Amino acid sequence: MGLNRGRIWMGGLAGGVVWFLWSFVAGQVIIGNARYQAAADAGQFLKQSRYPFFLGQWIVILFVVSIMLAHLYAWSRATLGPGPKTALKIGFLVGFAAGFPDNFAWAAWSPIERMFPLGWMLDMWVGSILATLVAGWLYKD
Repeated sequence: MGLNRGRIWMGGLAGGVVWFLWSFVAGQVIIGNARYQAAADAGQFLKQSRYPFFLGQWIVILFVVSIMLAHLYAWSRATLGPGPKTALKIGFLVGFAAGFPDNFAWAAWSPIERMFPLGWMLDMWVGSILATLVAGWLYKD
């Protein structure tokens, strides 16, 4: 029996929506605009993004990764079994790989406040977990 590609895409897109909402919370609540503004005023961040329409590109990236996570979940069901435990494992592992190493280095070697790498790490790690749980919840063979 093959994979249900329609459900993979639906789960990935829904997971992307949830991840975007979580990313907003991580950026606004955990880190906060005041910290970003203070870091930009101190010359630690650029005042304008190097990439046009960064926010739109960031949202697309979150959706692409969410669709990839939905695929990983669907592929893993055969060996790990269906359900939230498998989705949690996939999201946890991918989120750790995506969020921890770089942000640990930023926290250790960058002059920015440690709240930035913490918020960015949680954005990736928790976002991956949430997106995979949503994709797994929506996936049906």
